[in-house]
Amino acid sequence: MAGKDRKTQIEAMLTEDPNDPFLNYGLAMEYVSSGDDDGAVRRFQHLFEVAPDYVPGYLQAGQAFNRLNRLNEARSILQRGLDVARKKGDTHAFEEMSVLLSTLA
Repeated sequence: MAGKDRKTQIEAMLTEDPNDPFLNYGLAMEYVSSGDDDGAVRRFQHLFEVAPDYVPGYLQAGQAFNRLNRLNEARSILQRGLDVARKKGDTHAFEEMSVLLSTLA
């Protein structure tokens, strides 16, 4: 895959395994890195369809919704993320999402 950018490489790998949580998260983060929060939100939503317990995606999705000024959606996704983080015992992610959620209240 020499010469292809990372986003293109991830998209190619996803054709082989479209439900891979790590690849879906990585593609969403490529959208974030390029400043395309709309694209990132769509990829995070797909991530949650295939891997609803992928905790890191919830904070990043909440931040993307916040940057888009879609605050109700940011609150909703962060609340879902808090529930998932609590169930998985991920206290670090729980705290980060709690802080962000409190700034949106």
